[in-house]
Amino acid sequence: MTWKNYKVVIPRLFQPELAEMLTRFPAVALLGPRQVGKTTLALDLIEGNRKATYLDLELPSDLAKLSDAEDYFSRHEGHLLVLDEIQRKPDLFPILRGVIDAQKRKGKLAGQFLLLGSASLDLLKQSSESLAGRLASLELTPLLAEEVKAAGRAIDPLWIRGGFPDSFLARGDDASYQWRLAFIRTYLERDIPTLGPRVPAETLRRFWTMLSHAQGTLLNHSNLAGSLGISGQTITRYLDLLVDLLLVRRLQPWSGNTLKRQIRSPKVYVRDSGIVHALLGLKSADDVLGHPVAGASWEGFAIENLLAAVPAGTEPCFYRTAAGAEIDLVLEMGKKERWAVEIKRGSTPSVSRGFHTGCADLKATRRIVVYPGEEAFSLGQNIEAMGLLRIVSELHRLKE
Repeated sequence: MTWKNYKVVIPRLFQPELAEMLTRFPAVALLGPRQVGKTTLALDLIEGNRKATYLDLELPSDLAKLSDAEDYFSRHEGHLLVLDEIQRKPDLFPILRGVIDAQKRKGKLAGQFLLLGSASLDLLKQSSESLAGRLASLELTPLLAEEVKAAGRAIDPLWIRGGFPDSFLARGDDASYQWRLAFIRTYLERDIPTLGPRVPAETLRRFWTMLSHAQGTLLNHSNLAGSLGISGQTITRYLDLLVDLLLVRRLQPWSGNTLKRQIRSPKVYVRDSGIVHALLGLKSADDVLGHPVAGASWEGFAIENLLAAVPAGTEPCFYRTAAGAEIDLVLEMGKKERWAVEIKRGSTPSVSRGFHTGCADLKATRRIVVYPGEEAFSLGQNIEAMGLLRIVSELHRLKE
């Protein structure tokens, strides 16, 4: 297979991290939804490396090479083997464990396997059971605002079209919208059934669409179940599926000690803003800005970008009490940093009394309002307003 057609059009921030992980771990799993750019990133990483071999396990010819996987791995000892769509062959995991352990005894400790997967339940289960202590994982998100900005492109189209590369880079809004509709249809009709769970495609589409309408709101099992005519337990199963496929985020409420009566239901976001808009039939920026979902959609977009930048070990959540205290995003970063983040779509941001109360309840070390502009300024009472890229930059500095 030629690799020269797999160039990364917009450089991904994840590539140096992925390369570094391969120097420390025998196997690295690069996980993410389909069409997010995993194959492109992996092939760009190994281009020119004569000791790297790529296999696409969706191709019968490549899959056949692993009919005797142990022999194949033995004959390619010393190579970095890239196994794409690894969830197609879950029986490889025990073999990989044996090969990695044998290589470890020979002093080979890193850079043996790069596993690409669509984060299926089988993939996560098999890897955790068979490769414990031998496997590191990295989630590849859709394109991020800082990546798009670094490439000299505007951020607003990223919000409208979403971060799947083929959608963002499409020649026009209509082409982008049609790509996203095809992506949704393919996921529902082909990809999810082949990953194992048997879910009626039309029912799951309706559920996905309902989550888009309710973007960023508290999860209400009974309302969703009643609208779809299914049980609350089935709602949980459908939601678990979309979360495990990295298509939906379930943001948990803050769980620290407080005397206040807190909301205990999670908030739910469809993770890619472009998919939100496609599910709601919104093709252009005018369509999105004229729809009630605009503010919640931008909130989800900002959250995905922020969580891609936080230091390892950060615990994200939100805070809400029955009395009205509310913070969109709380970032717990170790014992010393607790950031309270409010997200506003308007160009003249302000905060409610509930935000002040929530910050006092949590003893937030920083109080930040994220808005679409670029200028940073004070809102008083130790509250900073700043653009999305500014806070992303500040989060990166915490890693240094």
